[in-house]
Amino acid sequence: MKNLISMRDLAPQETLALLQLAEDIEAKRVRPDLSGRLAALLFFEPSTRTHFSFDTAMKRLGGQTLSMSGSGGTSAQKGESLADTLKTISMYADLIVIRSAIEGAARYAAEVIDIPVINAGDGANQHPTQALLDLYSIRKTQGRLEDLSIALVGDLKFGRTAHSLVQALARFRPRFSFVSPEHLGMPYYILEDLQAAGVSYRQLTSLDGLACELDVMYVTRIQRERFADPEEYEKVKGCYVVNRATLAGARESMRVLHPLPRVNEIAAEVDTTRHAYYFQQAHNGVPVRQALLATLLEAAE
Repeated sequence: MKNLISMRDLAPQETLALLQLAEDIEAKRVRPDLSGRLAALLFFEPSTRTHFSFDTAMKRLGGQTLSMSGSGGTSAQKGESLADTLKTISMYADLIVIRSAIEGAARYAAEVIDIPVINAGDGANQHPTQALLDLYSIRKTQGRLEDLSIALVGDLKFGRTAHSLVQALARFRPRFSFVSPEHLGMPYYILEDLQAAGVSYRQLTSLDGLACELDVMYVTRIQRERFADPEEYEKVKGCYVVNRATLAGARESMRVLHPLPRVNEIAAEVDTTRHAYYFQQAHNGVPVRQALLATLLEAAE
């Protein structure tokens, strides 16, 4: 593994090896040493958790980071191409983490530079490191990844976190429930892949009575920034709100996950229930990204 661009790039054994390394790092059984290594964090799109957790992960292992937020103040404002920007920064860093609003930007980066590239989100396409920390969170809370009943709720058309998670979980015999407004459903190419793999799924428009069947409820926000027409966003915002009533009858072990940020799709009253796990989920991003950074940088030596 030289880069991480999509969850499709990872074989199941590679995924499990990364999760095990993350567990060992978090338990302090292993401490990779990234002293003298430098990661460039290129975030052309806003980020809080992903940016900060990569920065934290690198520094806690003894490495250092260079950070770019947006293209303001850079030579991109002078007309420099993305390829030239990437090639220049690759002269300074050992690894690049890139987030862009442009789908395919991370794969393009991997094609034009020779150091490892990690996709931190490319438009509405993929967010593989979020999927890894989601898998880690699911395994920590459920004790396994296999044979789970998992609902994904909200914007499944533009939700890159949902796309990556579904592709990652498809290899572990899940039973999916996709809950969304009809025109924000899971992309057809992902549904085709699930059908070809014999993975069970159903498409729903309501959460009513669903919680009692689930091991995991994965909630995503309706993404205003992905709508070309603000009026279309206004029609669907707030269409799903998970509250205590929604979770009535849920198994004690059922957990609610969310990649964050949340807007209004999970009521604050859920935060104090045993089902809420989204803030711990964000914490899990550090050991998972430490494992990924260590794996890629050691492989590049």
